[in-house]
Amino acid sequence: MILTSPSFKNDAPVPKKFTCDGGSINPELQIQNVPDGAKSLALVVHDPDAPIAGGFTHWVVWNIDPRTTLIKEESVPPGAVEGSNGARNVNYAGLCPPPGHGVHHYHFKLYALDATFDLPDSTTASVLATRMAGHILAETELVGTYERG
Repeated sequence: MILTSPSFKNDAPVPKKFTCDGGSINPELQIQNVPDGAKSLALVVHDPDAPIAGGFTHWVVWNIDPRTTLIKEESVPPGAVEGSNGARNVNYAGLCPPPGHGVHHYHFKLYALDATFDLPDSTTASVLATRMAGHILAETELVGTYERG
């Protein structure tokens, strides 16, 4: 399975418009080679470099149709469910490292799953990870970087 973006390359800077310094909108993501048998996809965007225990989760989305090949900029895939990000909001939180804190690495992790999940939108990434255990058919990630002066 492959996850890419036309907006940034793996291990390269993410454009400002996808950060708290810009529009705080999600970048376009392209999905390829989802394994046969997948019943859903899940996406978690996480900053392990955030200066809080466990890092900061920017976006949690599950029950994405496995036939999805494109997540459009500033959108949630039809039928998918968003969960609670690190700020306890149900949306994409623009990438936003503290100023002067150096380069942060944002992991866009995509999972192909053999199940769908009936979970409330208050579900966090850690709760989703617990539910996904034993259901992951494949996973991949795209890493973007961002630094604020």
